[in-house]
Amino acid sequence: MIIYIILATYIKKYKYLSCYHNVRKEVNNLYEWNEAIQKMIDWIEDNITDNPSLLDMSKQIGYSPYYCSTQFHEIVGMTIKSYVAGRRLTSATLAIRDTRERILDIAIKYGYSSQEALTRAFMSAYGCTPSAYRRNPRPIALSNRQVVLFPHHYIGKGDFTMNKTVLTEANVRVEYIPAHKYIGIWDVNASDYDAFWKRHDCDKTCGVIDSMSHIADPVVTCHTAGWFYENEKRGYFYGFGVPSDYSGEIPEGFEVRDFPGGHYLVFFHPPFDYLKDCGEVMNRVEKMAWNYDPSSKGYEWNEQECQCYQRHYPEVIGYEVLRPVKKLPRPVSI
Repeated sequence: MIIYIILATYIKKYKYLSCYHNVRKEVNNLYEWNEAIQKMIDWIEDNITDNPSLLDMSKQIGYSPYYCSTQFHEIVGMTIKSYVAGRRLTSATLAIRDTRERILDIAIKYGYSSQEALTRAFMSAYGCTPSAYRRNPRPIALSNRQVVLFPHHYIGKGDFTMNKTVLTEANVRVEYIPAHKYIGIWDVNASDYDAFWKRHDCDKTCGVIDSMSHIADPVVTCHTAGWFYENEKRGYFYGFGVPSDYSGEIPEGFEVRDFPGGHYLVFFHPPFDYLKDCGEVMNRVEKMAWNYDPSSKGYEWNEQECQCYQRHYPEVIGYEVLRPVKKLPRPVSI
């Protein structure tokens, strides 16, 4: 009987280990392919003016052109040819908007056979000519640089544990943000970033925002997101700030709101490794932000007049949550 118990325990343990190693192998393969495709995407960006070919890209990551093409399509959701064409047109579009280079020179620089070829691509994508766009830049849906390597791909590479790097505790400071307008999409039924993008077209929305980066506020920059309150319910918004005197075009599907200048408590963590530590850092910062007593610094929340902002630039400034505050009224002396 004892032998049967030992044998059963061994079989159960073996089955568990076998399952563990199979899952771990699948996770590692997933990570490796997303990492390989991300390297291809980064290489395309670095060589966009050199008319990058599939053969060149396959040499960079050590797989056959056919396998690279198949995996790219599966992970990114489009062919390499379509992706490169979109990024070339975006690069040309930004050069037309932001420089005084001749349109012919821009066309040749980004791999078009002639100015007419660029104009045809421009008209097909945006419904206007490059010259008309240069005279009057308007909101358009640019083709975004894709990101396919995320923290959840890193989990399971090596050990099924999060990174053991020692992180700092979240901290808080006070920051003043001048009066500004915010152009964005407010969704009271989305509580955070993930929920928001399940309800909205990420590529189109971010492409439009990128096309308006030249008018963005220097403090509330492009892709600054955050939270707002409506009937005591917290929703999520995404967009960008513009100067308070902005009176230009508002993209379709967006709206504009005015916000006064004011102070914010900034809950922050310094730069960190995005793939390894993102979840832990965000948890630390948000736990502090949503449970903080502002009276300890002489403030009270001011979320009726202003909205909460979120800055997420992991390896540049780190992660920040900004909650608006105003000074507590002075006690009346008797």
